[in-house]
Amino acid sequence: MEAAGTVRIVSRRMVRPSSGGGTPPSEVIHLTPWDLRLLTIDHIQKGILLPKPPVGGKRLVGALASSLERALDRYCHFAGRLAVEELGDGTVTVALRCTGEGAELVHASAPGLAVADLVGSMYTPSPVVWDLFSLNGVLDADAAIESLPVLSAQVTELADGVFVAVSMNHSVGDGTSFWEFFNAWSEIHRHQADVNVNGLNKMKMVSTPAPVLARWFVETSPVPIPLPFSKLQHVLRRFELPPVREGFFTFSAASVKKLKARANGEMAGVATAPISSLQALLAHLWRAVCRARRLAAGQETFYAVIIGCRGRVRGIPPGYVGNAVVPGRAVCAAGEVQEKGLGWTAWQLNRAVASFDEAALRAFLERWVREPTFAFTGDLSAVAAGGAGLETGSSPRFDVFGNDFGWGRPVGVRSGLGDKTDGKATVFEGPERGGSMSLEVCLAPAALERLVADHEFMDAVTLPARV
Repeated sequence: MEAAGTVRIVSRRMVRPSSGGGTPPSEVIHLTPWDLRLLTIDHIQKGILLPKPPVGGKRLVGALASSLERALDRYCHFAGRLAVEELGDGTVTVALRCTGEGAELVHASAPGLAVADLVGSMYTPSPVVWDLFSLNGVLDADAAIESLPVLSAQVTELADGVFVAVSMNHSVGDGTSFWEFFNAWSEIHRHQADVNVNGLNKMKMVSTPAPVLARWFVETSPVPIPLPFSKLQHVLRRFELPPVREGFFTFSAASVKKLKARANGEMAGVATAPISSLQALLAHLWRAVCRARRLAAGQETFYAVIIGCRGRVRGIPPGYVGNAVVPGRAVCAAGEVQEKGLGWTAWQLNRAVASFDEAALRAFLERWVREPTFAFTGDLSAVAAGGAGLETGSSPRFDVFGNDFGWGRPVGVRSGLGDKTDGKATVFEGPERGGSMSLEVCLAPAALERLVADHEFMDAVTLPARV
């Protein structure tokens, strides 16, 4: 008998595009600085918790494999492989080759695990959730070195539901690319079910933007970009990170609206631009985490936020599939965060984002080619920042709860092991949508307990509903 919570792998298969997607197998996609700087971190790992489907086992996985084939027709590069070329002059190049070798689909079973076990508490059962994802511990560059798939999906049947997780190599796409692919897959599967049930003659069109595979480079950039290493392995670092505990906090649309109004009210007549809902929410978290960590008033603290470049740089089209994000950072003293209030703290985040205009972004890309820098998981850890840092990725604008595969909308979302460091806070749209948001927060265990006991922070949180 399997222990409760045990996740057992039933099968693995490689799923290839059914028609090749119209892209020649020999097409090579050269990577931009936005892509290349992420070769050194973990994959994007996000998954949704769905109600129990009407069929299970091989029938369920076979149907999902069929819809995944169709999704790969549209996103054929996700069936490709990263390739590294050593140029013999102390440099290497990395490219994505559209080989059609396929994305991985893993079928797993966890009959002792229920939906409530995953979303019934503010505390996430991390080791169990992490087992619901594939490619754990694989850095993005490993895919080039070992010829691994750049996308892997794991479908885990639970006692009363199913968890659909996707692990995507971060060097081939960002959160926008990830969720547009997930949205397309779920929509294709839902329409596929309509064809099977209602006898429709043809598949409906997918509503997500048509993917644009060609990468965008500044005019002065060489293509491909040579990296100053004789072997790609030389850029990698692997870290032993201290243990963290994860909390999942949901904020209703009304709660977020109240925080935003308070932040803007405190800065009336001072701020030169409105503070956004997300900035107000992250400021609320930042202040609470400073208290939970018991930081001294004079200790420097920072909040790193991932800034989207779509809409900030001309020439990036809708449907652009590559990475288009840069890190921004607000820095101040912990005492300032506490004493100057929610509005002032949110304003620091607002200014950090506003500092990245098109000129700054172009300068970043031009400088990177000359002096490449890479993101490392250890650098994201609060330990590397003296225990005082926070970092947030993802976006509440990503369509998470619209991913209906045909038997009901998601009841929850969780992320995998990738880049789980002290101070990592991932933002999602909330389950009620319409302006609600959720934060998945990783902290040292004692600090997370103090965060949950912080009345000022928790007053804005919606407690988990009974599932």
